[in-house]
Amino acid sequence: MCAIAGIIGLSAEEAAVRTMLETMRRRGPDGQGVFASPNCTLLHTRLAVIDPEGGAQPMTLQYGAEEYTIVYNGELYNTSELRQELQKRGHRFLTSSDTEVLLHGYAEFGAQITEKCNGIFAFAVWEKRARRLFLARDRMGVKPLFFMRHRGGFLFASEMKTILRYPGVRAMLDSEGAAELLLLGPGRTPGCGVFAGMRELEPGCRAVFAHGRLALERYWQLTDREHRESFDETADHVRFLVCDAIKRQMVSDVPLGTFLSGGLDSSLITAVCARDAAKEGRLLPTFSVDYENNERYFVPNHFQPNSDAHYIRLMCDALQTDHHWCILSADDLAAELDDGTLARDLPGMADVDLSLLAFCREIKREVTVALSGECADEIFGGYPWYRDPEIRAQAGFPWSQNLEIRKALLAPAFAQKLDAEEYVHSRYAQTIAQSDVLPGTSAQERRMKELVNLNFRWFMQTLLDRKDRMSMFSGLEVRVPFCDYRIAEYLYGVPWEMKDWQGKEKGLLRYAMRGLLPEEVLWRKKSPYPKTFDPAYTARMEERLHGIMQDDSPLFQLVSRTAVERLLESELSVPWYGQLMRRAQLICYLCQIDSWFRQYGVQIAF
Repeated sequence: MCAIAGIIGLSAEEAAVRTMLETMRRRGPDGQGVFASPNCTLLHTRLAVIDPEGGAQPMTLQYGAEEYTIVYNGELYNTSELRQELQKRGHRFLTSSDTEVLLHGYAEFGAQITEKCNGIFAFAVWEKRARRLFLARDRMGVKPLFFMRHRGGFLFASEMKTILRYPGVRAMLDSEGAAELLLLGPGRTPGCGVFAGMRELEPGCRAVFAHGRLALERYWQLTDREHRESFDETADHVRFLVCDAIKRQMVSDVPLGTFLSGGLDSSLITAVCARDAAKEGRLLPTFSVDYENNERYFVPNHFQPNSDAHYIRLMCDALQTDHHWCILSADDLAAELDDGTLARDLPGMADVDLSLLAFCREIKREVTVALSGECADEIFGGYPWYRDPEIRAQAGFPWSQNLEIRKALLAPAFAQKLDAEEYVHSRYAQTIAQSDVLPGTSAQERRMKELVNLNFRWFMQTLLDRKDRMSMFSGLEVRVPFCDYRIAEYLYGVPWEMKDWQGKEKGLLRYAMRGLLPEEVLWRKKSPYPKTFDPAYTARMEERLHGIMQDDSPLFQLVSRTAVERLLESELSVPWYGQLMRRAQLICYLCQIDSWFRQYGVQIAF
């Protein structure tokens, strides 16, 4: 994995390039490169995973009458197939890197190369003669890509902080950005970068910038199709797709391990990887996170019915992995707040982010690549809101059924400028309207597909943001096999009654993968990413927020002091976001907003 950036149609003085590269070093600690030509400067920093010797970037290819230069962040999981196809068309390769295959693929197929790629990627290609920039992002949105129009030119980068360091770009927050933070945060509208003028290329999209004009195009989305396979045929198909995705994503020239929570998804990935490692006579490194005092303070609830440690030990014993624990204290989490905000470029998922940031730093001490179980719940329907008929029937984002709580938090002057209901509902309704559903589909089946699309476009993107930024802050590449687009495409057409086999969450996946895991793990009730229950953490966050209240923080141009005082004295009736963000996490989120204002020098422009 890497970091990429570009300056098109603008001055690219050495000092500006150097400053932008500095923001990219954490994502790419193993090397850097710059391509400079009239009208285009491309920047790259590299985390070497495949072909460390031959994959340096930017990479240039003279093909036909055109000269192409690429900067690329990601991994292709069908590199071998693409290379063979291109070789048959006369292409010759000098390295074993997927970068070179992607570059030749673009020279041969143009924009349509995106449809041929199975992988996680964000890349840019400059065509020197045509003076044209091409941008693309993977179907699922695993790898980030932001852009901004600026003074007639164009800037792009893997992270927003890089664009913000270009001379003349200011960190501005308009009313729309503020609404994103407080009405939708830590989620955000697809394509929105929160900072004024900042945009994100959406998953499954590509773009061309040429002669001062930007053209955007969606090349992939979830599309409904008739499902004709029996349940057992469907289960066999699922098993093949999942196992194939995991095996494809194990390719690496550097040490590789897996996250292991003891839940279904990470355990399945670990089981496939551990068996492969055993064939080679080695132990698979596995990694788990836990918190000091959680055995003392953990209280089962609807969202988190049990803790993970018992199931993790079951998996380690069954697979004989080389296991590593990362145990975090309340002070450890509190200490990560500023870096967690910096890593994400925005206020995030509070201690859910902060713990992952610290966890990934520890994992990087042992391996450079790790596989993780994100996104199975979105695709297979594992979240509680898929299975709760009352929540399912309600309009609105099911992970954030608390607009009144959010509105009550707004500063009065800000609230008067904003129609909160319209802001949130219009974004929800637009996504629902974009859901592809075959004619004649039953009302329940239509609703389930709408929920899948809603989760895919919104909630899953928040989790992928979190995983990418928290891991790459330490130069750790995390791969997510359940984000193989073939799985998402296939499962979108599978009827809900199959996914919900015997009324069990992710019942189809459990049935399909039987025999791979201990029965106790295979049928374990879903439990989300672990968070701390230690009251010491809440106390640390309360202390920090009390301190912020004594300062003249810009936070209070957005948030009511009276509402914050109430928050410090009472619990939330429902989670702020998802399953894990409750009172302590909301307090942390507000502290992150304050940290964000201070670290980025954000100016309010409304």
